[in-house]
Amino acid sequence: MKIQSLGHVVIKVRDQKRAEAFYNGLLGMPIAARLPSFSMTFFTLGNHHDFAIKAVGDSAPDAPEDSPGLFHVAFKIGSHIDELREAKLYLEATGLKVDAYDHEVAKSIYFNDPDGNMIELYIDASDVWKQRPEAVAQGAPFDL
Repeated sequence: MKIQSLGHVVIKVRDQKRAEAFYNGLLGMPIAARLPSFSMTFFTLGNHHDFAIKAVGDSAPDAPEDSPGLFHVAFKIGSHIDELREAKLYLEATGLKVDAYDHEVAKSIYFNDPDGNMIELYIDASDVWKQRPEAVAQGAPFDL
């Protein structure tokens, strides 16, 4: 067996409409399909569906921070630092807390969706990982 690529990621949210407004309205991800009977919405980034949300209801408890599970989802938004800076300013203007990190191989911003799921937006910064694979595990805050 050989895994060929990542097909899609599904995250849990409390409210399907609110999450759609965030991912489609705020972040601009096109909706590929809705499955109301499963409380799911699928978004496309060029393939049939790359990312999806599954509503679990308003009373769903928060997962403990130290529990196993998804840590964050990352989306590439371009290749120039100005694109990342523009995204940070845009998100901060909506009231989101946004943190910037320099990972050497990428420059990233991190923020949470309305349900506390961490989202990373990034630009590739270097192909140093080809010579030093451990470079992908580096990171430090930086002023964007």
